[in-house]
Amino acid sequence: MKYHVRHVTKYLYNEPVSLCHNLVHLMMRTSSRQRTLWEELVVKPRPEVLAPQTDYFGNTVHFFTIQEPHRQLSITAQHHVEVDAAHPLELERSPPWEHVASWVREGRRADMLDAYQYVFNSPFVATRSLWRDYAETSLPPGRPLLAGVMDLTTRIHKDFRYDPRSTNIATPLEEMFAQRRGVCQDFAHLQIACLRSLGLPARYVSGYLRTLPPAGQARLIGADASHAWIQAYCPGFGWVDFDPTNNSRPSDKHIIVACGRDYDDVSPNKGIILGGDQHTITVAVDVVSTETALN
Repeated sequence: MKYHVRHVTKYLYNEPVSLCHNLVHLMMRTSSRQRTLWEELVVKPRPEVLAPQTDYFGNTVHFFTIQEPHRQLSITAQHHVEVDAAHPLELERSPPWEHVASWVREGRRADMLDAYQYVFNSPFVATRSLWRDYAETSLPPGRPLLAGVMDLTTRIHKDFRYDPRSTNIATPLEEMFAQRRGVCQDFAHLQIACLRSLGLPARYVSGYLRTLPPAGQARLIGADASHAWIQAYCPGFGWVDFDPTNNSRPSDKHIIVACGRDYDDVSPNKGIILGGDQHTITVAVDVVSTETALN
């Protein structure tokens, strides 16, 4: 599938900002199933510095600095991207999860050493007996890892209600778990916490999901949003995607922007400013097939 993606973020400050430094994750990640055909990043006011980099996790990031007073800031990223469908996997043929945890902990192969770093705590995800207990229902002794992760995906989808008003980025995972409602980043963090609490590598994926309006209704431009899901590592299979928000295995409708330990590593925009102690922010995301975009 080929897509046109447009992501617009606008900040409006209550007083002039004299200086800002920002780091943005808005460019698409390249993989064996995903290729960027064209992309651009436009920042207004025009920054003094706009420099692309590759971060520790292999994501493309841009650093920019604006050194003139401004009350508004807009960041627009556009892409043409091609995504291939995922190959079907026989999840029951994956090795037992305990074997994977042991191999990753003791292995010295490059892929296992890379995966092992995703077993440890990160800013938004800490291992706990609570998460281990929840995970063990899906991953009893001897269960094939990927089959168990798919079962955990289904349980999170059933046990938790999607409610965009229930949490924000500062809401502790324990609070979301207690109230049984949250958003995609909460569900991704929960699933990662469950797997890491069993000693299994799991990482956070930020990106986009193509959505379609209900039958008979017009599609609203800019009504899509950023999305989040997870990847679990399994020897012989590599990193495998799971989407607990939608109870699915992501394929060609999921578009990857970045991967990291949790949201903190891949947030769309983070930075510091001088001035503008209060602000409003609006975000509009549009994901359409290339054919639709060109009509």
